[in-house]
Amino acid sequence: MATYRRGVMLAAAGAALAATPGAAQVLGQDAAACAPGAPGPAILASVSGIKDRKGTLKLELYPATEEDFLAGDKKLLEAGKTFRRIDVAPPASLAGEICIRVPRPGRYALFLGHDRDGKRKFNFWSDGAGFPSNHKIGRAKPKLVDSLIDVGPGVTRATIRMQYLRGLGGFGFAD
Repeated sequence: MATYRRGVMLAAAGAALAATPGAAQVLGQDAAACAPGAPGPAILASVSGIKDRKGTLKLELYPATEEDFLAGDKKLLEAGKTFRRIDVAPPASLAGEICIRVPRPGRYALFLGHDRDGKRKFNFWSDGAGFPSNHKIGRAKPKLVDSLIDVGPGVTRATIRMQYLRGLGGFGFAD
C-alpha cells in the first residue's frame, strides 16, 4: 500500500512539474517569432528588475544610428526607417521575456521603457529604462552604444535589467 501511495504521489508531482513551464511565458504580439523552431530573425529579451506592475513595458527597435536612436516613431516610419514597438503589461513576477520581430539580420538599437504613468512619453521622475548592455545610465542621456545589438538569422537573446531614478546618482538598477 505504501509503495502504491508513493507511486501515486510521484506521478502527481511529475504531472505538476510538467504543467509548470520551465521558462517564463514569452510576452508580446510577436511571441510566435521566438517560439522553438521559428525562423527569425527576432530578439528575445529577458527582462528583470521591473519596479512594479503599473503602466506598460515598451520594447522598441531602432536603426543603429545616433540620429535615429530614440527618435519619434512617426518620423522614423515616414522616412521608411526601421521602427517596431511591442507593448505589454508588466508580468506579475516582475520579470519575463518579450519577443520582437526584426526585419532582417543586422545591427539595431534596442530600448526597453517602463511607462509607469501611462502618458506615452518618457517621464524622468517615474518611468524606467533598460538596454542590452546593462550599463548604468546615471544622470546622462542614454548612449547609442549601450543599446546596440547584433541580430542573426534566428532568435537572438538579450538580457535587460531595468533602471529607475535612484536619487542624486540618477538612474540605477532596481534589483
